[in-house]
Amino acid sequence: MRKFFKTVAVVTFFSVCEKFLGFLYRIYLSRTIGAEGVGIYQVALSVFAFLLTVICSGTPITVSRLISKYRSENAHEKVQKIISSALVLTFALSVIVVAACFILGDGISFLFADERCKSIFFIVLPGLIFNSVYAVLRGVFWGNKDFTPYSVIELLEEITMIIVGIILVTAAGTVTEGAISAGTAVLVSYILSFTLASIVFFVRRNRLKNPLPEMKTVLFSSAPVTAMRTVNSLAVSLISVILPLRLVSAGYTEAQSMSLFGAAAGQAIPLLFVPSTLIGSFTLVLIPEISENFYRKNDFAMRNDVERALKFTAIVSCVFIPLFTVCGEEIGILIFDSYECGKYLTASAFLVPFMGLSGITTSILNSIGCEVRTLTYCIVSGVFMLLSIWFLPQFTGIYSLLIGFSFVYVLTTVLNIRLIYKKCAVKPVFMKYFSEVFLVTLPPIALGLIFERFTLKIVGTFLCFLITAAIVCIFYAILCVCTGLFSAEIIKSKLKFKFKKKKVKVKAV
Repeated sequence: MRKFFKTVAVVTFFSVCEKFLGFLYRIYLSRTIGAEGVGIYQVALSVFAFLLTVICSGTPITVSRLISKYRSENAHEKVQKIISSALVLTFALSVIVVAACFILGDGISFLFADERCKSIFFIVLPGLIFNSVYAVLRGVFWGNKDFTPYSVIELLEEITMIIVGIILVTAAGTVTEGAISAGTAVLVSYILSFTLASIVFFVRRNRLKNPLPEMKTVLFSSAPVTAMRTVNSLAVSLISVILPLRLVSAGYTEAQSMSLFGAAAGQAIPLLFVPSTLIGSFTLVLIPEISENFYRKNDFAMRNDVERALKFTAIVSCVFIPLFTVCGEEIGILIFDSYECGKYLTASAFLVPFMGLSGITTSILNSIGCEVRTLTYCIVSGVFMLLSIWFLPQFTGIYSLLIGFSFVYVLTTVLNIRLIYKKCAVKPVFMKYFSEVFLVTLPPIALGLIFERFTLKIVGTFLCFLITAAIVCIFYAILCVCTGLFSAEIIKSKLKFKFKKKKVKVKAV
């Protein structure tokens, strides 16, 4: 258990460092090449990201699952064949797509609103091959529970992009040249991560075998996950087109509709995904364990792992309910100078645990071979989302997007948990725990709202946020410990262990 949490801590540390550095780099780009340059750069990368999603988004989780499956069956030669098949498939498909794009040339101009985006896209495009192969190697690291090299490589990729980007962008003379320089830095970082991952892959004594016998297995296992993520990517694109138009038809001006959409989709929703950084690290380490226990038929171990995953997600994500409910407006003003963002964040606070649970339950189901069912749930919830943003803007305005997301995440969470119960021979116990954690958020919300009301005008927005956020989070933590939702014994045991260790060192001296 100690080794598990140590691994989670390591992955979380590297992930937080990577995200923080990326955030600083985005600030640098915004101030150097301006909103126009960043816009050109983002549009080019969004098309690249869509192609990457289509090619290999389902490959890492599929490779990881199949490695766990075959290892539990002691079929070690099949493991190498699975890896080889995945590498051949992603490499071949990425080469075909890259070649097609270069051959078509101006024929793909319709994908870009600005002609300058195409230049950046073609610079980054070869990275599709390197990144697709690296996706398979990521799956190998996950399946082998070899998380440290993966975490280090991801961080080094980010650092390389930042260093190369700053050097090239600083030397650029125009906005367009700056955006092209930023795109070049992305390509260099992809080449580095591919190179380092390949070296580690062979140093770890992985070998390539005949890929043909497992080609069909990899293709059919990864296709549903890839399709699900492609559907999500397309849905995001459709929402960004449809919702502003429906807001205009509901009586808003074009400027108002774009402003509201930007505050909701561009500012508030990314903040709602903040808990995913912590939960994502935990999920990354735990999913191979669940997959292995499922295929080995270690039913009690699997039940414990599933419960641990769901409870950890619930207790971590629910702390953001009182935080966003009470301090949402202050967060929107302090980070984005946007009152609308704050209002939307406050209204969306209840959705955070469902976003976390939807993500982790989907990962669990994909790791035990339920990719087709999760794809079905994705499509069904996506239909409800599109219906919401089509019919509801005239009644609820921009909050039709929140209603749509509620359908997506709440419905997916319910369906996923129901299917997990069916798949587990020994049923996990979770719903009572989630209900209790959800109820524990109510007293901190009440206390926070009272405190905020009396202090905001006295100390100002920034101090009010710091003090109120601290009070809300500490009160939530105390309630979780007092109600037994989080065990204080874990903390006590850790402190005792460290204290004993220090005493031993002192005696030794």
